[in-house]
Amino acid sequence: MTNEIPQIIEDVGFDFDWSEEKVWELSEPVTEMPIDQLTWHFDIPFLDEGGGTYNLKPIDVIRDPESHRQEYDRTMAADMRYPIDIMENKGRLLILDGLHRLMKASLSGDTVVSVRIIPRERIPDIQKIV
Repeated sequence: MTNEIPQIIEDVGFDFDWSEEKVWELSEPVTEMPIDQLTWHFDIPFLDEGGGTYNLKPIDVIRDPESHRQEYDRTMAADMRYPIDIMENKGRLLILDGLHRLMKASLSGDTVVSVRIIPRERIPDIQKIV
């Protein structure tokens, strides 16, 4: 088990820490977008398994739920009443909160998802206080 951050996470991830609770408190409009604009997340190890950090790709959970039961169950329990919160980062839209909802939407065959696009100017409002 390693807790080192993989290079791919460094390459595509945010360069700040945020509070999901602070993201939830934001008042941003909800819109819809084609799910395929976000499914690139499935090929990046954004999930944690077995005490590791960033060591599981969502696509592995989607393709083999029995081998990744805990994450699959978490995915299927995701509350679809809430939009996926995303922000532009390094030239693409990156999820702040809602990866399991995106996975569930994909597994359900949805082609469109509800999202809130959080402007980068809101970073100070959602940053974790260290």
